[in-house]
Formats: sequence, structure tokens, C-alpha cells
Amino acid sequence: MEKIEEALQFLNRCVGEPDRIAPIPFEEFIKLLHEKPSTVIRNVFQIFHDMIKNYVDEGIDEYLDDPESVRFIDYDCSRLFVYGADHPFFADRLFANRLIKQAEALKQGAQQNKIYIFEGPPGCGKSTFLNNLLMKFEEYANTREGLRFEVVWKLDSRLLGNFSRNDINPLLTKLCQVLEISPEDENGLLQRQDIMNTTDGYIEVPCPSHDNPILMIPKNLRRVFFDMLFDNDEFKWKLFTEKEYEWVFKDNPCTICSSLYLALHNALKNPQEVYKMLYAQPYLFNRRLGEGISVFNPGDKPIKQNILRNEMLQNRIHSLLKDSNQVKYIFSTYAKTNNGVYALMDIKSHNTERLIELHNIISEGLHKVEDIEENVNSLLIALMNPEDKKNIEDFQSFSDRIEYIYIPYVLDLKTEVEIYRNIFGKHIDKRFLPRVIHNFARVILSTRLNIKSEAMLEWIDTPRKYSLYCDENLHLLKMELYTGYIPTWLTEEDRKKLTAKLRRKIIAESEKEGDHGFSGRDSIRIFNDFYSRYVKDDKLINMSNVYDFFIKFDKEQKGSVPEGFLDSLSRMYNYTVLQEVKESLYYYNKEQISKDIKNYIFAINFKVGDVETCTFTKEKLKITEDFLNGIEDRLLGTDTDKEKRIKFREATQKEYTSRTLTKDMMVEGKSIEDTELYKTLHDQYEYHLKEKVLDPFLENENFRRAIKDYDSEDFKAYDKKIRNDVTFLMNNLSKKYYYTEQGTKEVCIYVIDNELAKNFATS
Repeated sequence: MEKIEEALQFLNRCVGEPDRIAPIPFEEFIKLLHEKPSTVIRNVFQIFHDMIKNYVDEGIDEYLDDPESVRFIDYDCSRLFVYGADHPFFADRLFANRLIKQAEALKQGAQQNKIYIFEGPPGCGKSTFLNNLLMKFEEYANTREGLRFEVVWKLDSRLLGNFSRNDINPLLTKLCQVLEISPEDENGLLQRQDIMNTTDGYIEVPCPSHDNPILMIPKNLRRVFFDMLFDNDEFKWKLFTEKEYEWVFKDNPCTICSSLYLALHNALKNPQEVYKMLYAQPYLFNRRLGEGISVFNPGDKPIKQNILRNEMLQNRIHSLLKDSNQVKYIFSTYAKTNNGVYALMDIKSHNTERLIELHNIISEGLHKVEDIEENVNSLLIALMNPEDKKNIEDFQSFSDRIEYIYIPYVLDLKTEVEIYRNIFGKHIDKRFLPRVIHNFARVILSTRLNIKSEAMLEWIDTPRKYSLYCDENLHLLKMELYTGYIPTWLTEEDRKKLTAKLRRKIIAESEKEGDHGFSGRDSIRIFNDFYSRYVKDDKLINMSNVYDFFIKFDKEQKGSVPEGFLDSLSRMYNYTVLQEVKESLYYYNKEQISKDIKNYIFAINFKVGDVETCTFTKEKLKITEDFLNGIEDRLLGTDTDKEKRIKFREATQKEYTSRTLTKDMMVEGKSIEDTELYKTLHDQYEYHLKEKVLDPFLENENFRRAIKDYDSEDFKAYDKKIRNDVTFLMNNLSKKYYYTEQGTKEVCIYVIDNELAKNFATS
């Protein structure tokens, strides 16, 4: 019993009282409106925008200062679609930008008379997207940050007059007669009926359409009222000028509220007394109850009776107003989502009928309930597979009422990898050599892209020049652009050609991609097959594993991966890791390189055989062919013939005398190290040193064995130079490229065993 009591106390203590805001009088609501106008005056479209901005941070534009920036932002949608979700949805960069732009358009008032259809192929995650979006919308709308108010009337029965005996519900009277209830008991039952609909002498009449209380201000008086209420500040200017707030002056209250207002005004003859009965209460959303959010699946059968009533409340209203025709408390199911979200999961079966029924609502914003008109200003959302478009093709009047938002398969490399991490655990990264898991994702993405890209070919007409980094179809380059990254290996000319207009054109092609190839479900299944096949405790998954797997897989799938893509991907990877190993093994003496370049620039101004003291290094130089050739080997490569060397000397000497010495140094006062000539020669010198840095080690079998034995007792048996070289290489790979200790060994063995230095010797 003690344990039970302790557990119950814990539950009571932690759950506590719900954070509910009680209804407030209209006067207090106006005070709140004056204090926080931008929070109080929001319709569903504005609250949807605010919800998106609340869960999605500002985002990063890596090229913000670039005059050709297209504002292709890296938005983090994790708090919107991932955190707290049973089934996370991962929005790639392309879709995230699409969604944010749509939310901005909704806020700006471009929402009128439309239904928003999120279209995408099966397996792209549409249902997961919408469920998570609505979950966050409901969560946000029920917080103080997302709070909106709706009308609730508190009719003062003492002011309007008590029930007369003749006003009693005839059904209740008949029931008393059938049950032979005595007059005293009948009065008690009638009193209980009163209690059910009254609170402290008030009868609460909620607005079934969830109207904002500001709509109870007569339309013709609203501009004057708000002009008097607000100071001449930024919000007031927006309220009166921007389309975002057009609804404030245009919308009408629901028929129930407007007829109730009119009836009370006629009865009391005093508007102030009417507004005393008007209250504002929080608009609470509950998808499961259909309040504020209603979601319909194709298999959900339409209800037979779409008209809803509250007979008991209707009788109370009749009794108070003494006129059964003034206020009809009837409404449809659409009223429950007015100023909320009405969503259809897939346009097929019964949802096709529901979409067609929305036609008048989309066109006019009205719905007929018996003989009264009902306002419906809801955010209408639907999901659709491309093949289901035929279900609405015959309704041409829909064409300008539908706005399609495309949800393709993921086309962003980083997002695809994030899906693998979510499904299989973040630890999977430790099972791969760096970039290999991303290369697996690149293969998957290649099946989702169109083979030919007009925009890419308009930009780069000879893809073969980038054969070390890209494929013939430029898919690898396009994937980088879709992640928001412009590769550094592009030539300066091509980088300049990538204008904002062209970049937008390339990104726009994503609207017609991602509807074929491996779906999201296929991708997860294929990765699971690959991972389970190659993961081992003593070895990391490498690029050869990816290549072998997809070569075999592609034969079975009959060409699902674009022809030549795997070879290009392997070549790009091999070239990149070769450069990493070279960079990590390369140890350059900065001082010696600087001396060589300065001495060379000085020496080419004299004849072979001369002996001169270098102006820059103060060293005495004997200028010989061997001296010049020795430095030129590092500037041009050892296989450069004599004719090319002479032309290089002449061009360099001309550059020095015509610009470097006369303009850069003498006029602008630059030091030799700050001139363009020095920087160019320095880059060439380093490049050729790195190119040959592996040569001394490739033929040395001890070097390969030392790598395998690194950080073991056997490693101590190697001579000091090999130990120093291997240790230097391993440390640099870890620091510069984030390889693990096991990864450093395996990538070096991969480079040596696949003879990458030899394969790229002429590249």
C-alpha cells in the first residue's frame, strides 16, 4: 500500500493542474489586443506561418555575401519533423526551402480560395510529413505562444429573463409523464437541466466556427475602431496596408454569432450590455476529436448526417430570447475546423468525393447548412500520388484553385545519410571509412535524377574536363549544388558562369526529379542488405565494397544506376583519398621553398654561368643549368622537356620585369612574397612536391608493413625514418581528415594496394 500511495502521489505531483486559460470578458480581450496585437490578430494561415518559424530556425546561407546568391538556405527542420515524432520525417534542403517559401506566401495573404496538395511518389514520406506537421501544429496552437481566441457567449439568464413553464423542452415534459414523475420530481429534473447549461446564472454558447472575437465588431466600424485603439506604429501600418491582415476588415462572423448579436441587441437595446455577454476563450485544438484539425483517410466513410445540433442548448436559447426563429444553433462538420486545418490523406476513394465537395468552399468560402450560410476559412491540405491526378482531371474549375507542393524522394545527400543514421543508429559512421557512406547515398540519389540536365549542360558544355571529380551526366556536381555546396574544384571561369539565374534554373529542375528511382523504402532496404553483408568487427567498409555491391545489384536490377556513374564515383573517391594521403605525408620546409622561389625569380634575369648575390635572400648564386633545372623540376615536373623550360623561364622573366618589379614592388610597395608571381610559383612548387611525395615509399615493402603494424610492438622494429614517416602520416590523417586510427591504416593500405598513385600519375 505504501508503494501504491507513493506512486499515486508522484503522478498527482507531476501531472498537476492543466495550463488552461479561462475565458476573459470582451473588454479584457481588447486590452490584450492593444498590448499584443500581432499575437491576438492571427488567422489559421498566419498561425501556420508562425508555427513553422517557431520550429525552424533562421537557417544558413553559405554564400550570403556572394552577389549571385539565390538564398538557397540550409534550414534545420529537426524540431518540426524529427524531435518527438514516432516516425521522423527528414526534409531535404530542396523541400525545406519550398515549405518555408510556401509558409511565407500563406502569411502574406496569398492563401485565398486554394487547396494545397502535397504531391509525391509512393514511398516519399507524404503521410509521415503531414502527420508530423499536424502534430506540431496542434502542439504549438495549444501553447501560449500559439494561442488564439474564439468567441463564447455567456448569456445572463437573470438579465434576459428566466424560463417560463411553457418554454420547457416538450420532450422532457413528455418523458416525465411517461415515467409518472411527480411535479416535485419533475421540477428537480428541470432544475438539473438548467444546471447542465448554466454557470452561475449564465448560459454558455460557444461559437462552433471558432470565430475570432474581433469579428464581433461591426465590419463598417472596424477601421475606425482599430485606428482609435492602436498607436501610429509599425503594426498599425501593417494592419491597414498589408494583404496579410485583409481578413480583419473583410471577414464576417458566423451566422450563429451574428444572429445572436442581433437578437441580443434587439432585446437589450444597449450594445454595451451585449458586449458584456461576449467572452474570449482559447481556441483549443484536438485532432482526435476533430476540433481545429480533421484528417480523413480514403477509407473513412462519409457520415450520413453532416448537420450538427445541440437541442438542449437550442431550447435554452429559445427560452431566453422568447423567439425560436432568431438564432438557429446548427452547423456542419466544416465549422469544427474553421480557422483550423482540414486535411485529406490521398485523393482516392471517399477522399475524392470530399475534395469535390470542397469546391464551393474553395470558391466562395461558404457552405450551406439547411437554409443558413456557414463561413469556412480553413487551411485545406491534401496528399496525392501522381497517378491519382486523374481523379480530379474532369473538374477543370479546380485547376486554378489547387496549389501543388512537390515532395519527391530525397535529393539532398546529407539528408539521405541522416535517414540511414536514424534508422540504423548513429554508430554506423564508425563502421565506414570517411565519405564512403555518403558515396553509398550518392549511388541511391543517382537513380532519382534525370539522365540529362539542360541547365547543367548550359553551364558546363564539356563535362569530361572534370573527369577526376564528376561523371559525364554531371550528377555528382548537381548533388553538391542540391546540398547548397559549390565545389572548389570548379575552374574560375565556370565559377563565374554560375550566375544566380542559372543556379535557380538548376535548382528548379528538382521539381521534375525524384519521382523515379529507388524510393525511400527501397533505399532503407538496400542499405540494410549492404550493411549486413559488409560490416565486420575487424575491418571498415570501404569504397570497393560499395562498388562491388552495386555492380552486382545493378545487373540484377537491369540498369537502375546510370551507366558509368559507379566508375566516375570510384574515380572521384580514389583521387580524393590519394590527395589526402599525399597531403598528410607531405612535409615541406616553408623557409627552403621560399628561398628557392626567390632565388629562381632573381636568377632568370642573368645568363647561365654568371655569379650574382640574390637581392631577396642575400645568397651568392652560381647560375647554372643544373641550378635552374633543380628548381624547375619542382615547378614544372621532372618530365618537362628543355623547350618548355626555356619558354617558362622567358615568360616568368617577362612577368617579373613588366609587372612584378615595376608595378607591384616599385609603385605599390609590395614585398616579393605579396606579389602574384611569387604566389603562383609557390603554389606550383608545392603541387609538384606533393605529386611525388609517395614515390619513395611505393616500392618500399617495409613502408606498407609498417603501416599495418603501426601502434603495435612490431612497429618498434622498423628503422627510425620509416617510423617517423608513418607516424607523421597517421597523425595528419587523423587531424586533417578525421580518420580513426583503424581508418588511417586501412585508407593507406587501400591507396597502396590499388596503386592509386600510379593510376593518377598522368592525371
